[in-house]
Amino acid sequence: MFTLTEVASLNDIQPTYRILKPWWDVFMDYLGVVMLMLAIFAMTMQITKDQVACLPCLEDQEDPSGAKPDSFAQQSSLKAATSAATTVATLPPLVTKDLPDKAVHEIHVPQQHTVEEKYVNQPQPTGVRTNLDYQQYVFINQICYHVALPWYSKYFPYLTLIHTIVLMVSSNFWFKYPKTSSKIEHFVSILGRCFESPWTTKALSETACEDSEENKQRLTGTSSVPKQVSIEGKDDGTNVNSSTPMLGVKFSADKPIAEVPSSMTILDKKDGEQAKALFEKVRKFRAHVEDSDFIYKLYVAQTVVKTVKFILILSYTSTFLAKINFKHDCEPDIKQLTGYSKFFCTHNMAFMLNKLLISYMALILIYGMACLYSLFWVFRRPLKEYSFEKVREESSFSDIPDVKNDFAFLLHMVDQYDQLYSKRFGVFLSEVSENKLREISLNHEWTFEKLRQLVTRNAVDQQELHLFMLSGLPNAVFDLTDLEVLKLELIPEVRFSAKVSQMTNLLELHLCHSPAKVEQTGFAFLRDHLRCLHVKFTDVAEIPAWVYLLRSLRELNLIGNLSSENNKMIGLESMRDLRHLKTLCLKSNLTKMPTNITELSPHLIKLVVHNDGTKLVVLNSLKKMTNLIELELHTCELERIPHAIFSLVNLQELDLKSNNIRTIEEIISFQHLKRLTCLKLWHNKIITIPSSIGQVKSLESLYLSHNKLECLPPSLFTLPKLRYLDVGHNSISVLPPDVGLLHNLQHLAINSNKLEVLPKSLFRCTKLKALCLGNNALTVLPEVAGQLVQLTQLELRGNCLDRLPVQLGNCRLLRKSGLVVEDHLFDALPVEVKENFSRETSASFGDGL
Repeated sequence: MFTLTEVASLNDIQPTYRILKPWWDVFMDYLGVVMLMLAIFAMTMQITKDQVACLPCLEDQEDPSGAKPDSFAQQSSLKAATSAATTVATLPPLVTKDLPDKAVHEIHVPQQHTVEEKYVNQPQPTGVRTNLDYQQYVFINQICYHVALPWYSKYFPYLTLIHTIVLMVSSNFWFKYPKTSSKIEHFVSILGRCFESPWTTKALSETACEDSEENKQRLTGTSSVPKQVSIEGKDDGTNVNSSTPMLGVKFSADKPIAEVPSSMTILDKKDGEQAKALFEKVRKFRAHVEDSDFIYKLYVAQTVVKTVKFILILSYTSTFLAKINFKHDCEPDIKQLTGYSKFFCTHNMAFMLNKLLISYMALILIYGMACLYSLFWVFRRPLKEYSFEKVREESSFSDIPDVKNDFAFLLHMVDQYDQLYSKRFGVFLSEVSENKLREISLNHEWTFEKLRQLVTRNAVDQQELHLFMLSGLPNAVFDLTDLEVLKLELIPEVRFSAKVSQMTNLLELHLCHSPAKVEQTGFAFLRDHLRCLHVKFTDVAEIPAWVYLLRSLRELNLIGNLSSENNKMIGLESMRDLRHLKTLCLKSNLTKMPTNITELSPHLIKLVVHNDGTKLVVLNSLKKMTNLIELELHTCELERIPHAIFSLVNLQELDLKSNNIRTIEEIISFQHLKRLTCLKLWHNKIITIPSSIGQVKSLESLYLSHNKLECLPPSLFTLPKLRYLDVGHNSISVLPPDVGLLHNLQHLAINSNKLEVLPKSLFRCTKLKALCLGNNALTVLPEVAGQLVQLTQLELRGNCLDRLPVQLGNCRLLRKSGLVVEDHLFDALPVEVKENFSRETSASFGDGL
């Protein structure tokens, strides 16, 4: 046998699951326990005491003479003597083996007289003689127990136990089924941690403080004073600074509670990390559970099963209630064994079973009412949707989202236990709450002293701070009043409060995959003070809208996906407010030049387009950018020089680096650009330079490196103003003697070519300061190289030189660090020359000090 505890364990659930048990489920669990006890009690009574007692019906039993048997009174006179004789005969014989005959006779005669007198004087029995012995009665009782009793009287306790176990299993099946139990266990675990998290208490206590402060202000009449909200942007800096909605929650400027007390904002580091982990767990759990409604369907199914079970039990049990009787007629086919064909039997447990069945039906009826109420609650309203409207109204976290499907159903179930659980859980669904936690933890970790240690000096001697992969922008950053350049990279939530106005020296801001929001007062400061802005993004929506309103901005760099299909989303139409913008850099994948960029034409002087290998087809809008001074079109897959460029009459520098240009026949049109001084056609596939290059008289710098040039036209050396010529990394084998005509040449790079001989006329260019001849096939460096007295850089490494001319010592400005040559060639120089290079270096170093 099993104990009550073992069976009741079917109804047990983990204590933590009790928060998902509404009152009707708990009530049905208790009813199940009572029904279980009733079933086990009935089974115990039936096993130990259940039996029937049967007697034969004599009115159907006939005498052999044809007369019915009479009672014992009617037969007493007829059978008295017979009875006595029979009694004497049945007495056990006395032992007289060793006695004489006379003694034996004396013993038997008095004994017979004594027995006869005893039975004659005894009262006669009044019952009906059945002529059945004890074993026959036991046999009849067992036969009639199975024949006469209805089956329900025999198996009622067992059915009760089975029904109860089925109901218990049905009631808690959703806690046991693998596909739901894992989600429920995860949910209960997260819910418990959220309920007990110190961050929940702090967040709700801050809300309570804010509410109490508002009530106090209403009672004291301060509500009549107009509230100054920072978003208006028309208040003075002091008032708006006191309303710093760092997380999107707008507080009035007259609230003394705007600065949260330190006891509330300081959170233990361990508690803060646990709260951050909870936010992540809640986010993942929500994404996992909201996709399905399986838990809801399973609960509805088990509720329907219990209801159907209740109806089934009640319907067939009520029909058997009347069949549990105390008296039963039994007609077994055993006449050949007993002499009787009909028996009258009594069931000793009938009354007890009747009362237990009535009790069981009453419990089932109550259980069924609870099931019907459960069904009513399930279908009364949509349980696959849950709204935190009340929580949003009672707290400052107005962004708590509504949830659906299984997540919503679980929260509805929790509300039946205690609504405080959902309220505390909602704190971890709010982005405002998460941002506030990040801010508190961030400010606690990144103090002013720690940030001050990270400030460095950049290449242009500006104070620069680079923050990488933080959860937000620490408030202590705004206390670095001397900071000039601020770089923020991979920071998911950047908020500039009104305190940014303290950074009076801030001129340059970098936002690399760091979406930023700014308060009105902070925006007013950035609008008037920020000069350079770099924004790197993945999606165009990451570009802050306030970027296009910075009227004092001088340089704007946008790095990200700005394909032509999204041009209208870029917000270029708002760039008309960038009235002082001088430089615009677009590093993207454009297929055509945005038309709205022409709105910047009155003041834009530099345009940079780095197209990342995407072919830029349409450039017609460039024709209107007549004030452009510098134009860079990198990696735009251009095959020819765009004709739109020839309309830029004020253009001074053109850079067409890393394109696919093969011919530059259109270069003659550059003669109309009278101000063009720098032309960069490097990193292309140019094969020849047309002789018309000599018509571009204004050129001062020409970059033709990394092409496929094999020769240089003589007209190239007729450019009177050319000071910088770079034709390195080509296939040039001969340097024309006309190079000596470039009297103003200061930098010549012809490295990584196929030169074997240098013309002596080259060394007439006495203004040369840098001469790059490395990686050629030179065998001799002429002695006239010593005429280049202004030379500061000479590159010769990678040639076939045997020695260096001693006359290099005449190049007084050439230092050892500027002489790029093999060590053995330098060591072969006279000691005086080597000392001269070293002395010059030391002297220059001393002059520098």
